Amino acid sequence: QAQFVESGGGLVQAGDSLRLSCAASGRPFSSHVIGWFRQVPGREREFVAAIRWGGGRTYYADSVKARFTISRDTASNAVTLQMNSLKPEDTATYYCAVANGYDTVATSYRSWGQGTQVTVSS
Repeated sequence: QAQFVESGGGLVQAGDSLRLSCAASGRPFSSHVIGWFRQVPGREREFVAAIRWGGGRTYYADSVKARFTISRDTASNAVTLQMNSLKPEDTATYYCAVANGYDTVATSYRSWGQGTQVTVSS
């Protein structure tokens, strides 16, 4: 069972970019979907983007579509979230996890990493 470690968060200004990385300790199965979620204190974990390991089909929340890009590197077992045109409302802790199929509900995912903080100042 793959475990995940997120990295790449930081403090940026509105309009800047960040690149988050999700490193898997093991190789996901081709049917697995790796998802990025984000969470702010007091709110539920929110779906951001996901990618199917086999084939690379991608999925995005409407709030990040056209600004964020998710991709995978099958050689290094890593998933990257390129975040452009960041907004203050993107401020959150970002997590990655794995699911057996595409879903936007956090409870369908497992093997959550520790998260990486993204803070966007206005």
